[in-house]
Formats: sequence, structure tokens, C-alpha cells
Amino acid sequence: MSRIRSVATAAALNRRTLLAAAGAVSLTAGLGLALRPGDSLAAGASARRASGDSAHPAAGESPAAVTRQAVSAALAPYTTGTTLAGVAAPRTSSGYRRLGDGPGWSRVVRGELAAPRSGRAERRTALAAFVQFTDLHLMDSQHPLRLEFLRSNDRHAWRPHEALTVPGAVSLVERVNSLRGAPVTGTPLHFVMTTGDNTDNNAKSELEWFMKIMSGGRITPNSGDPRHYEGVQNSGLALYWQPESTVRDADKQLGFPQIQGFLDAAIREVRSPGLNLPWYSTVGNHDALPLGCYAHGDPYLAEYAIGGSKLMSLSADEAKKLQDAIKNATDPMGLRFRDLLKAHARDLRSVTPDEKRAPYTPAEYLKTHLDPQYTGRGPVGHGYSSANVDAGTQYYSFRIADDVIGISLDTTDAGGHYEGSIGTAQLKWLDKTLQDNKDAHAVVFSHHTSQSMDNTHPDPARPYEGRHSGAEVVALLGRHPNVLAWVNGHIHKNVITPHSGPDGNSFWEISTASHVDHPQLARVVELVDNKDGTLSIFTTLIESAAPHRTDFADLSQTGLAALYRELAYNAPGANMTLAGNAVDRNTELVLKKG
Repeated sequence: MSRIRSVATAAALNRRTLLAAAGAVSLTAGLGLALRPGDSLAAGASARRASGDSAHPAAGESPAAVTRQAVSAALAPYTTGTTLAGVAAPRTSSGYRRLGDGPGWSRVVRGELAAPRSGRAERRTALAAFVQFTDLHLMDSQHPLRLEFLRSNDRHAWRPHEALTVPGAVSLVERVNSLRGAPVTGTPLHFVMTTGDNTDNNAKSELEWFMKIMSGGRITPNSGDPRHYEGVQNSGLALYWQPESTVRDADKQLGFPQIQGFLDAAIREVRSPGLNLPWYSTVGNHDALPLGCYAHGDPYLAEYAIGGSKLMSLSADEAKKLQDAIKNATDPMGLRFRDLLKAHARDLRSVTPDEKRAPYTPAEYLKTHLDPQYTGRGPVGHGYSSANVDAGTQYYSFRIADDVIGISLDTTDAGGHYEGSIGTAQLKWLDKTLQDNKDAHAVVFSHHTSQSMDNTHPDPARPYEGRHSGAEVVALLGRHPNVLAWVNGHIHKNVITPHSGPDGNSFWEISTASHVDHPQLARVVELVDNKDGTLSIFTTLIESAAPHRTDFADLSQTGLAALYRELAYNAPGANMTLAGNAVDRNTELVLKKG
């Protein structure tokens, strides 16, 4: 019997009796069987210590909090509000392109891992359904540490829409709240999972905004001077879009509009209803590392983050050298970046200091998730537990449904650089968790993709522990027939990859585009049993609830969310292939039942 099943069956409430009337399992908000991970994880850690295994605590060994509710009958399948029905598309052909309603993306059946059999639509039963958010990159756009000046070398190193990440993300929450269950099966949605880069600069201000967006609350997306914006967009520098100025900046030359009141609107209070579903959190490199690439530890950079100076311009040659150092991982500790800032002390502009911009530590990230004011629809900790805090880990397992578990990994390398890997202890824990739950289907979540896990810098907290690549994780997952999918983000592009392991085991890797770069998407994932020896994974992409058309005079919260999308589409240097191909968007992914 798996560990998850043994824990669940110990609950005082007869779960099977509860679920029999519903005919399904749901993690929607409401009545809960709250498994207390702190207790069970502590017991697991104690058992390991008693056996002499003290190399790594057993955080995440049993499932995180589970919320259950008897659900109503399944709803009918639908397309409204998804990219099956329509997608934002340009309605002008040149210059700054205005968006409007475009045709939807059709669903593609993929049979690389198993042949789809006729009649499966009539036989299938739903196992689970959830929504994936990824790469929200909620951004304190006035933060001193931001690297906007790299735009002198790379046009897309700064985006004209960066001040609008908060209203854009709230609109995505509103979209999920409007969905009538899962689009294909009509089954109720169980939860939302974020797969990392929830924040952009590893700043406490951004972490607070993220928690309120997801759980509900009022957010003022501003830092520094509470009265007005002070950053690159009112600097007078032609390198950046100056929305309220007559300056003929580089973006206005491409057709970007002049919008009076834009910056005041961008830092105005925003209200989030919070998700009406439970939500879980996975950590990404921008959540864990300053700027997503530098290891913690340099006191100068920490002080600069909260201080009263900001570098806003840099020569193209110097920008290229810094950007190359980041891309090539030759400066994982940020020493070259620190020296550059010191060398340009006379070029710094004055801004209002703000301690809320301080970088947060992994422990602070965990404790913020456990803060009762951010519980929202739950679960408490959003996957993380006090055992994670005690062990210094950010990975865990949880129950998705009666026969499905979820596993959230931490693929960020604390030694620096934006690419990922995992440590030996976590790799062994993943193997054991899958083996202990071999009678349940498994979905693995992470930030990094298998192809972007090639960074093996030592973890400063565990300098003698080995680091393991994405190829090694693929090999491990391929040894477990219960793995259905590996769901991730990081690359800001829709890509779906089939993986075949030994003994005929196989799974799908589902990578989803970001919500900061065009086309700003999230993904609904449905797991079904076709009752013919195969399973299907349906993926359906969704946009935010903001209208496709924009009105430059509409600076309301909804108007800004619509403008966020249109500005992202027009961002100079933007990669227009991030939506992926048809086979990476709305799909049915068939695989053999393990």
C-alpha cells in the first residue's frame, strides 16, 4: 500500500463514502480532509534520523494538505473562454499592431506514445483536471537591480509592458474563476498550480503582490515614492517607451502611442478576487535568485536593492559583456555585476529607497506561503509545510485525486545561473516517492524543462552534494510506469515532448508559455482513462479575461490588462514563435496505461 493511501485511509471520515455520491474527487474549496503534513513529515524525518540517515531531512515525504469537497454532477464540455473559441490576433498589418478577436486554435490528437482507439470518447472517465500558471514574472518595474539598460544591446531585454504585470495576472485569475469546469470532460477543476517565476526580481514587494493576486486582496504595484512612478519610463531616455512624454523615443518611432496618465494608472491600487480554487506553488529561478541568475550572499547587491540609486543607461558594449556573462554562467555570484555598478557610481540616478525591495530568502518564501493571511482557498502553505522550513527544502508531494498524486520539484540551482538542476537527495526522494505510490498515477511539476537543466553549480548550502541534469530526471521518470506527465515552464514557449523509457514506460513533457511574453497563456490539463488500455491528457490553453481590443483612453484595471497583452505583442524584439505549433497547444496526448 502506498504511503499516500495509508495516510488517507487513516482519516476519521470515510472518504469513499463521501466520494461515492459525487462520483469524482475534487480539490475545490470548501469542506476539507486536511492531512497535517507537519506531523507526518516530522515523523518521517525522525524515522530517518533514528536510522542514521541524517544527510537530508525527509521534507515532502508525504502529501501536503488535501482539500476535498463533494462535487456536483459534471458539466457539459465547452469552448467559451478558451483558445479553442478564439485568440487575440492583429487586426492591422504594419507598424504598431492593434489586437482584436481572432480564430481559435483547433485540438490536435497526438499518438506518438500510444495509438488512439476509436470509441474512446464514449468510454472515457475523468481522473483529474487542473490549471497551470507559469512565468507570471510579477515585476517591481522600478526596482534598482533591474537590468533595463541591457536594452542598448538587446531590444527585448526590457519590455514596454513591464509595469502592467499585476493587472495582467489578476485578469488571468478572473479567467480561471469564470471557467465552467474542465473544457473537454466538464469535470470540476481541482486546483491551480504555478510552475515558477511567480516573481521577477526575488523582491519582497513582488512576493506580497503574488500572494495577494492568488489568494485575494488589494495590491498597490508600486514601490519607492508612494506618490508617483520613478523609473525608466519617465526618465526622458529615448531607449525606453516614454508613454506620457512627447520625447520621440525608440518605441514611439515604431508606432507606440502616447498615453497620458499611463504611469499613474500603472501604480494605482488593483483588486484581486483571488482564485476560487485551491492553489499550489512551485519555485522558479526568478523566485529563488536575485534577477533570476545571481546567488544570494553579496551584501552590496542586497543594499543596492533597497537603496536610493538606480542605473538606467549603459553602453551597448558594456551591456553585451554583462549579458554574455549571464548567458554563459561566468558570473553566478554577481561579482562582475557588482563591480559594474560600483564603476558607474557617478551615472546612477536618485530614486526613493524602499526596504520592501529587499531580496527574500528561501525560508522567507516558504514562511510567506504559510502565512494565514494568504491562505485564500487553501491549502495551508499551498503545498509547502513547516517540515520544508525545518529541512530547508522547497519540494513536496500532494494528492490530486483518489488515484493521482502530484509532485512539485525545486529545480533552481542556488549556486547561481538561470538554468536548473536538482540535488542528489531530491533525486532520491523523487524516486522513492514514485515507488511508494506506484499504484497511483503521478504528475510531476517543476519550473525548468528537461532541456534547460544543465547547470551543475554546487549548492552553497550543500557544497558536496551532486547536481543532476534534466536528462537524468527523464531517465528516472521513465523507470516508473505510473508517471503520466511532467508539467513545467521556464522557456516561455509552448512545447509538448513525448518521452519513452525502458520496458515500454512513457510520459509527456508539457511546457507552457509564460504570462509575461506574448501570447500570455495558461493551460488547463485534464487526465482521463479511456477504458481501453490507454489514457489521454487533454491540454487547453486560455488567455486572461481582458478583452482582445484595447482603448488607449481606458486606464481601468481591465483596460490595463488588455493593454498589457497588446503591448506584449508589439514589444520590440519579441519572439513571435512562443505560441508553439498546433501540436504544442490544444491537444489530446495519448499514452499506454501503466
